[in-house]
Amino acid sequence: MSSELFTLTYGALVTQLCKDYENDEDVNKQLDKMGYNIGVRLIEDFLARSNVGRCHDFRETADVIAKVAFKMYLGITPSITNWSPAGDEFSLILENNPLVDFVELPDNHSSLIYSNLLCGVLRGALEMVQMAVDVKFVQDTLKGDGVTEIRMRFIKRIEDNLPAGEE
Repeated sequence: MSSELFTLTYGALVTQLCKDYENDEDVNKQLDKMGYNIGVRLIEDFLARSNVGRCHDFRETADVIAKVAFKMYLGITPSITNWSPAGDEFSLILENNPLVDFVELPDNHSSLIYSNLLCGVLRGALEMVQMAVDVKFVQDTLKGDGVTEIRMRFIKRIEDNLPAGEE
């Protein structure tokens, strides 16, 4: 699918959500929820197409997300910056976000996180590979910032819990 068609379709989706929900916070939640559901399903496609093995630490995960996943699905390679001293938090800097091409936020939607779908996708995909993460937008070019920044924080490794009797 061409990137322009995807961008316009995504714009129509966000526009409809803005009409369906009373405030931006509800739209943001819906975009995150939709993204999460996409991420849960997208990880299988990603693993099959990318031939990437299991990541051994959060730094390796960050590299795979930026250099393989974003490139594969959005055609961009964000930079990885602002690592926390503990190595459990970093930022993805998107010099250009393809989701916001042709977009201008109306004044009455100043708290809308237009690309919040991406946060949900990352959270859902990583959860399927046993990583609980917190993902949020810190900067957004749609709100006048110079770049788009997504902050990711590792919460915990999710343990596989087998039902009783199936060990």
